[in-house]
Amino acid sequence: MAETPRLLDRLLRVPGPSGYETPAAEVWREEASFASLETDGIGSSIARVGEASPLLAVVGHIDEIGLVVRHIDEKGFLWFAPIGGWDPQILVGQRVEVQGKEGPVPGVVGRKPLHLLDADARKKVVELKGMHIDIGAADRDEAAASVRVGDPVVIAAEPQLLIGERAVSRSMDNRLGAYVALEALRRCHERGPLDASFAAVAAVQEEIGLFGARTSSFAIEPDLVVVVDVTHATDAPGVDEKELGAHELGSGPVIYRGATLSPRVFELLVETAEEAGIEHTLGATGNSTGTDADAVQFARSGIPTGLVAIPLRYMHSPVEMVDLADVEAAVELVAAFAARLDGDIDLSR
Repeated sequence: MAETPRLLDRLLRVPGPSGYETPAAEVWREEASFASLETDGIGSSIARVGEASPLLAVVGHIDEIGLVVRHIDEKGFLWFAPIGGWDPQILVGQRVEVQGKEGPVPGVVGRKPLHLLDADARKKVVELKGMHIDIGAADRDEAAASVRVGDPVVIAAEPQLLIGERAVSRSMDNRLGAYVALEALRRCHERGPLDASFAAVAAVQEEIGLFGARTSSFAIEPDLVVVVDVTHATDAPGVDEKELGAHELGSGPVIYRGATLSPRVFELLVETAEEAGIEHTLGATGNSTGTDADAVQFARSGIPTGLVAIPLRYMHSPVEMVDLADVEAAVELVAAFAARLDGDIDLSR
């Protein structure tokens, strides 16, 4: 059984829904102490090494989906809204942690029991408005002693290792990207000076609008960007390879090409993978990618952008599953890509 890398394990164990990323960002910044460190106005973290041109930015968003407390009723139940995109079915019966002012408050997501639903209601898909969070409080005053409106909530689901090199956790999407960016930066720093510069970015608020990638890429003015995110593994039941391509767990990172992505960055990533013997697959997008790459490429006068994704099962759930070998391959790909850059690179299209 494989072992989860220490930094990744630390990142997966702290809460950080969009807009409330500080606990995860603090872990990332602590681990980035070897580099020059800065933050932007909305909380994205930027760690840099090197002074030469070109400047490569590797962007992984550090936020996760979550919930936010909207109302505390007279009986002490909490009513909530989503942060990011949820399948409501996943939330029924989950244990959660409300991030209260004095620390985490455990609770459970409840709904009207199946036994009490009429025949028509049993056939309907449950909606978020039909669920609540129960922290065990007897009334509003007791609940309000620990929880406030606006407190974020995450599912209580710590990382767990499975057979082989598989691991599951909430927030793999996309602590993986933030981890890959920083770990690749660390390896480049330890292996010697670069002929370019490298900025690792832990971007915030991707799940609600790609906002952190937009502000951080504007601020640091990179010459090129590689976004690291997750993609749907296509070896799970019900997933069609004909629609998404063949990206099995254990097949390495996916290098994407498409209308919004730089052809030159794509070719350089593929060349790097082939020369380093890094197993990988290719993916294609016809329009937008649904990742931070969509925001980055439009920053300032436009930035040549590439996309590397890690295959993942059960996206936006408490049991997001990856193969740790794919994560390691993504780190090595990004580090090797950064090491081959120099001032002669041609990024025109």
